[in-house]
Amino acid sequence: MFGFRIPGLGVVLSAAILLLTGAIAANFFGARLIGIWESVLGRIPFVKSIYSSVKQVSDTLLSEKGNAFRKALLVEYPAPGSWTIAFLTGAPAPEVAEYLPGDHVSVYVPTTPNPTSGFFLMLPRSHVHELDMTVDEALKYIISMGVVAPRPRQLAPPRVAPPAAPQPPEAEIRN
Repeated sequence: MFGFRIPGLGVVLSAAILLLTGAIAANFFGARLIGIWESVLGRIPFVKSIYSSVKQVSDTLLSEKGNAFRKALLVEYPAPGSWTIAFLTGAPAPEVAEYLPGDHVSVYVPTTPNPTSGFFLMLPRSHVHELDMTVDEALKYIISMGVVAPRPRQLAPPRVAPPAAPQPPEAEIRN
């Protein structure tokens, strides 16, 4: 092509063309293809309801900005004396909350090692204990079946009160 050989130029050009094609397909054609696929699924009566529900849940759970799991909690479940990690998901809907005595929270108790299945519970707020770990740390702990424990948090050293300023000697009382 240039009248001389450049070793490796074919590999570099092939990789560049492949990368460029992939970027264009993922951004333009890929998005269009996904849109077409979703519109096809949206026209099938039974599949439409299932697909839209699963898509809404997955978009919420897997979103970078989502806060489906707000906090990691410790709850007594499934029996008294048995404890597990759960995630705060919000508050019960008003239609449900009117039948619940006192203040309740909605929690999701994932199963191990697959946290995509689990149990949805509404528990009294007084029965849940907020953990000092991130949601990511709690998920790793659950998926690993307790093998990968969260790193202990570095506690701030206790604050020592500064020494009291010396008191001036009391004036002697003379009679």
